[in-house]
Amino acid sequence: MNKTININLGGLSFHIDEDAYQKLSRYFEAIKLSLSKSGSQDEIIRDIEIRIAELFIEWQTAQNQVVTLTQVDQMIGIMGQPEDYRIDDEPEEAYSTYQSAKPYRKLYRDTDKGMIGGVSSGLSHYFGIDTVWIRILFAVVVFAGFGTGIIIYLILWIVTPAAVTTAEKLEMTGQAVNISNIERKVREEFDNVSNRLKNINYDEMGKQFKTGGTRVADNFGGAMLSVINILAKVLGAFILFIAASTIIGLLVGLITMGSSSFVSFPWYEYAEFANYTSFPLWMVSILIFLAVGIPFIFLFILGIKLVAPAVKAMNSVVKYVLLTFWIFSIAALIFMGVQQSSAVAYDAKTSTKETLNIAVNDTLKIKFKYNDLYSSMLDSDFDFKITRNEKNEKVVYSNDVEIVIATTDQPQAYLQIEKKADGASYQEARNASQKILYNFELQNNTLILDNYLIYGAENKFRNEKVKIYLYLPNSQIIFPDRSLEDYDDSDQNVFNADYSKQLVYQVRNNMIQCISCPGYNLNNSNQTQNDTIATTKNDSINPNQVEKNRTRKFSYRYNSNQNSN
Repeated sequence: MNKTININLGGLSFHIDEDAYQKLSRYFEAIKLSLSKSGSQDEIIRDIEIRIAELFIEWQTAQNQVVTLTQVDQMIGIMGQPEDYRIDDEPEEAYSTYQSAKPYRKLYRDTDKGMIGGVSSGLSHYFGIDTVWIRILFAVVVFAGFGTGIIIYLILWIVTPAAVTTAEKLEMTGQAVNISNIERKVREEFDNVSNRLKNINYDEMGKQFKTGGTRVADNFGGAMLSVINILAKVLGAFILFIAASTIIGLLVGLITMGSSSFVSFPWYEYAEFANYTSFPLWMVSILIFLAVGIPFIFLFILGIKLVAPAVKAMNSVVKYVLLTFWIFSIAALIFMGVQQSSAVAYDAKTSTKETLNIAVNDTLKIKFKYNDLYSSMLDSDFDFKITRNEKNEKVVYSNDVEIVIATTDQPQAYLQIEKKADGASYQEARNASQKILYNFELQNNTLILDNYLIYGAENKFRNEKVKIYLYLPNSQIIFPDRSLEDYDDSDQNVFNADYSKQLVYQVRNNMIQCISCPGYNLNNSNQTQNDTIATTKNDSINPNQVEKNRTRKFSYRYNSNQNSN
């Protein structure tokens, strides 16, 4: 059994058996003898140690933590023998091509040549593409992908390690990590540093040398200036993203709205329907683009200047032309806004009164109906929609209908239907209200009301609505259908219905009271409707069989399956 020895290799501790240690020691001695006595020798030895340590770590397992002679031989096969390489300053092609391991590229960030984080430079090494094309690709993704390029760059910056050691820099460029390449790479870097040091004008540096306190202040100021420059670039990138996204959105809106006169878009007729100005929509879209887009164009240029200060400023003539267009567009939009608001400055209504031919002692049923030509359900809720009528004419359909149930001193029930609309003048608003079409009918003591109104699309949207007032005389009995629930706007102190239970009501003392609620006393003239109507599942009532005698107490039963239609 061989004894093991603890060694430090590349800053890491390893257990190595005695035979492997002796061979590794001879290997390093041979490397030192093959290297010329120069300032870069220690750096080369250090990088070789780091690379060998990386190989040993890869080969270690949980069962075997000791470096063996076999592993040392395997390492030498990868790194090469020192005598395989020339140490003199001969051309690169004179070096031996001995490589036991096939070289491969590994993705690192090239911080030496990178402008920000070295991501683009690292990708250019990995894919063998010029760095300029990688940076152009990122710029395209930033603008065309609504800023996703920035997110991709930050993710790659976080997950991709930087090439710090010589071995990592060789792997980044796809070169074999062996003694020859490590020595050449270190010498290249050492020579570059030496050349930079030789080119320094020390006399000039001596003239510029200042006192310690002044140097500290200058260094602090330089550090703050660097921080400000970084923050300016970040701010510039953010401004570029916001400005580019806004400009692209405005261009899309300009193209779609501007071409709507020639290409049909579903929303176009609705936009035109609410346009009261004398300007067509394509002109409105151009004015909006100029009014909003020109400031963002200047912001875009500001972002470019913050990111790349060397970029030339915008030509003065272009600035003044854009400023002129902007002022003109703002003035035109203000004029259009005045036209738009004045078109609906007044409101007016027309009212019609219809007496209902029904006896007080009869039960008046009230319900709403819908027209399946315009809607497929009773509880539709459209402020307006453009559709076609039975004659295939373009009309506007709306559910802006309300009903108010109130009491009256007159002996007969009656309807008062108010049609309301807006306009540029009172007369124009009144004319618009008269063009509203609304219908109702009375069939066998059942008042059937439309749940919609219609008017011609050429009248445009002027906030058209219908409000129905149903006035009931004293002692009138009514049976409101569940369909009233979505349209009822009555004063709850007069009429507060519980539509879920389909109850019967009667006008008493200027109030509409529930007479089918359990425990209600028809003989008590001061009876008022409870806020919460209590009933049981077995209670039922047939509204057509309410007794005409008001002097005795009734009990009713409610059928929850009763059809309101």
